[in-house]
Amino acid sequence: MRPCPFAFSGLLCLGLSATAPALGAADSKVGSTEEAAFKIQGEYSGKMKTADGESKLGAQVIALGDNKFHAVGYPGGLPGDGWDGASKHEVDGELQDGVVKFPGDENRGEIKDGVLRVVSANGDIHIELKKVARKSPTLGAEPPQGAIVLFDGTSAGQFSPGKMTDDGLLMAGAMSKRKFQSCQLHVEFLLPYMPTARGQGRANSGCYLQGRYEVQMLDSFGLKGENNECGGIYSIKAPDVNMCFPPLAWQTYDIDYTAAKYEDGKKVKNSTMTVKHNGVSIHSNVELPKITTAAPIQEGPEPGPIYLQDHGNPVRYRNIWLVEKP
Repeated sequence: MRPCPFAFSGLLCLGLSATAPALGAADSKVGSTEEAAFKIQGEYSGKMKTADGESKLGAQVIALGDNKFHAVGYPGGLPGDGWDGASKHEVDGELQDGVVKFPGDENRGEIKDGVLRVVSANGDIHIELKKVARKSPTLGAEPPQGAIVLFDGTSAGQFSPGKMTDDGLLMAGAMSKRKFQSCQLHVEFLLPYMPTARGQGRANSGCYLQGRYEVQMLDSFGLKGENNECGGIYSIKAPDVNMCFPPLAWQTYDIDYTAAKYEDGKKVKNSTMTVKHNGVSIHSNVELPKITTAAPIQEGPEPGPIYLQDHGNPVRYRNIWLVEKP
């Protein structure tokens, strides 16, 4: 395949396997979908003609506040949909007179009216990429027969404390009253739009299995994907691929958890975890040799709760259920 025909750091995009409008929330604390920068940030998709035919391209555009943006380009397609996990290209841009402009030596990029274009110095358009919104294939998954429904939007009574928003979403800082051993957990979560926040202050929460082992929740859209970023098993392992969607898009974790084994009060086998983030495998049978940072429950043979961490940010949850494993 010949090189991408633009020196403007490689803003790239793909054709998606599943697209749908981004889902917002009525709760004003999570951010406004009417802000101009929110409408620009997100994922863009398209294809590029090559000597061998066509190649998918992917780009993620992150809002940073003050009309600033950062774009990450992915040869082959977006993470989880064609990207090889190796090469990517990054560039900064700024909103000026209704157009986000990304400078480049030979070519430049611009976003206007939901289209990202790569333009040559003489004005020729090399690539046009349209804004898209992916949807997790497990979003809205119904609990199977025999599942324990922890939250369905009608009551937060399965959690202590359990608080709901006016539009029927569960708020952070919720610990299940029931305790569990091995289980398969489904949880849907929405990260608030916080463009001026950075790092661990940007839409932070976490889902703890047995109150001991955390799968991090964080607005890590467009980032590398570390163990303390979205999908990471905190302080233990980074996700195999960063599948974080943009803020205010509903996301899913589907977690297959096997509790540690104890004999005479001594641990003889570590717990393990397999995780799918937005339908894509990011951890496969990972051993958990210790509790993760800030876990509210110490290791032991006893069952433990599902805990959704409150880190001071208005992360929201819905459709939470699990199936106990023998």
